[in-house]
Amino acid sequence: MAEELVLMDNVSKYYGRVRALDGVTFRVFKNEIVGLLGDNGAGKSTLIKVLSGAVRSTGGTISIKGKKVDMRSTADAIANGIETIYQDSALVTQLSIARNLFLGREPIKGPGFFNRMDQAKMEEVATALLKRVGISKNIPVTTPIGSLSGGERQAVAIARAMHFHSDLIILDEPTNNLGVAETQGVLRFVRNARDTGHSCIFIAHNIHHVFEVVDRIVVMRQGKVVADDIDPKKTTVRHVEEVITGMSESELRSAVAH
Repeated sequence: MAEELVLMDNVSKYYGRVRALDGVTFRVFKNEIVGLLGDNGAGKSTLIKVLSGAVRSTGGTISIKGKKVDMRSTADAIANGIETIYQDSALVTQLSIARNLFLGREPIKGPGFFNRMDQAKMEEVATALLKRVGISKNIPVTTPIGSLSGGERQAVAIARAMHFHSDLIILDEPTNNLGVAETQGVLRFVRNARDTGHSCIFIAHNIHHVFEVVDRIVVMRQGKVVADDIDPKKTTVRHVEEVITGMSESELRSAVAH
């Protein structure tokens, strides 16, 4: 049986009287890619914000590798091996690829008060990382992030998560606003992450992208998990759409027609 990496048990989140999460139990196993699906307002983003330390839950517990943790901040999540990659990648466009890869965690050289960033080390590691995540173009690692395409920026963000040995990489709508080639690049990166020993949570509105890369699909609706063991190899996109909306196939056809 696969080893459990993350367990969110009976997690709830209230914003005043609004219940964004209602007793959610959510698991990720080691070396697993989980697709997290649901309509707008289903609770996906809130769940991920709780797991990544961006917001605190109202109730419930989070365990990493069997140990309960208190996610008070994104720093706590990073310390527990969780990196989150949002659609905008949270990169600094004015800084170079190398600087963005190490942002806030730059290697230092030199003694005592004279220490300074080890630029050569950052550039050496960055060059190797770009090849590892599949950027085939010869892009100098001194290139500002603002000069890269959307797909290349996502690649840099994923490379950063992989370099710092994250056990879990959360990708929140990573293929939005990307072209066909760039989208395929991001999907390839997700597969590579699994092959190199990482787990992923993949959130996307495009169900076809999810079906291409995930091992298991979890569906949320109205703040609850309504399905957590859908095997994409044994089902169809239409069936998952039915689970997401709560409609039957005939009701879906009627809704589309109108």
